[in-house]
Amino acid sequence: MLVTNQGELHCYMMNVLTLALFIWKLLGKLLVFFVLCIQVSTLNNCTLRRCPEVCICTADLMSCAKKDLEQVPSTLLPTATTLDLSYNNITQLNDHWLAALPRLQTLRISHNKIHSITRQVFHNATYILHLDMSSNYLSTVEKYYFDGLVKLEELLLYNNKIVQVDQNAFVKLIRLQKVYLSWNRLRKFPFESIQRLEHPYLRTLDLSANNLSSIPVQVIATLPGYIKNGLYLHNNPVICDCSLHLMLQEWKHRGFSSAEDFVEEHTCKAFPNVPRSLVNTFNYNKYIGDCSWNQFDIPQILCQVGESLVIDCNTSLHNDNATNYRWISPRHELFMYPEHSNQAHQPFRNGSLLIRRGTLSHSGVYVCIAINEFQQINQTFEVNITFQYPKPPESFNTGLSTLLGCVVTLVLVLMYLYLTPCRCSKCFKKPASPPPDCSAQSSILSTTPPATDGPNRKISANKHVVFLEPIKEAQNGKVRLAVSEDFPEAKSPRLLQLKLDSESISSVFSDPLIMSYEEREQTPADG
Repeated sequence: MLVTNQGELHCYMMNVLTLALFIWKLLGKLLVFFVLCIQVSTLNNCTLRRCPEVCICTADLMSCAKKDLEQVPSTLLPTATTLDLSYNNITQLNDHWLAALPRLQTLRISHNKIHSITRQVFHNATYILHLDMSSNYLSTVEKYYFDGLVKLEELLLYNNKIVQVDQNAFVKLIRLQKVYLSWNRLRKFPFESIQRLEHPYLRTLDLSANNLSSIPVQVIATLPGYIKNGLYLHNNPVICDCSLHLMLQEWKHRGFSSAEDFVEEHTCKAFPNVPRSLVNTFNYNKYIGDCSWNQFDIPQILCQVGESLVIDCNTSLHNDNATNYRWISPRHELFMYPEHSNQAHQPFRNGSLLIRRGTLSHSGVYVCIAINEFQQINQTFEVNITFQYPKPPESFNTGLSTLLGCVVTLVLVLMYLYLTPCRCSKCFKKPASPPPDCSAQSSILSTTPPATDGPNRKISANKHVVFLEPIKEAQNGKVRLAVSEDFPEAKSPRLLQLKLDSESISSVFSDPLIMSYEEREQTPADG
């Protein structure tokens, strides 16, 4: 009985432990679920709290445009890669305000009222690639404005009130590709900073619609072709000058977009003291005087498609370790030893460039930039490469065809003159009967006499008409018939053998036969 009670007690304890373990596991799962709910709720509240009510936030976009904001919102979305604050009334940007946006790549803050930028505004914005500060109230571009934007590629500053740009304003922006400064109040621009080639990726510099009264043509002439292609200078009140006219003519001839796309917008002042004396720069000769223009002399190299070519950078700089070479292709591709190359282009340490298996798309002007860091100087070299298909050989020479035609013509003429038809007696057959019409043989008539004699004809029945004698002047146009009695040697009355000499034949062809209507009626037809 005791054993039985102990067994029951043991079973009872096991059931209690199992139930307790089950309850413990259930409570653990409920606890985990409760913690997860709290974390999700906290995250959602945090996200909602960091996106201002006036803005629209997505996973990586924060848009606060056209909200009449007077200052930047205090809370920002940390995952945003694009921030749009355009079309507001923002007047000032605080220092380090972009530290909360470590992933930001595009910043649009155009159409506001920003007058200046302090030194630490873009201090923690190393990932920004595109900055749009157009249509604000900036009056100058100082050296420190954009120092922190080391990866900036595109800078939009058009439609401000900028009158001056510091010569070192873009020194640290080594990846800069496009700068838009149009529609400002610039009277001059530090082209020397561009001449130093501190921006190897720069392709667009828009200075149109400013107050530039003069353009340093000699400084611009030393710039590489890829910068000239994107250097826009139209709609400026520059004074007309032959050097400016010739420079733009050269750009147009070489197909630069800065000249070809704005031919009508390139104007200059013919008379400096007359405000409304603007004329088209390309028509300068028509209004002012003659500016002789010689085509820009660039070395030309012709190659066939499929061939490989090595181009040397012909500059006066020595090939040493202090000189670096950069090549710019017609498609504005950068090739520099040893980093930049592709399947078709290979730069070398000595400054030469290899073009493998050239195609038509590889044709154009190649620019070599030699930079000597020790001497702090640089030089450029340009060469025009043209790849073309080989000309197919002429199928037939024109001179040879003319000579052959003359020979064939001469042979045909000789054959016509000397190779007459068959002269042998066997192959020559005399016609059986003469044709009835009047011809060269019509003088031989039928021997059958007429049925009745017409008047004025006294010919016996046994007389046969053989031929008509030619008309002579003594006969007064009358035809005398020759009869068989005139030929006593004729034996057969049916056929007479005629012996015609050359005189009788020529007389027959020269004098026409004249017969009266009655005589033609009385002449019987050939059997």
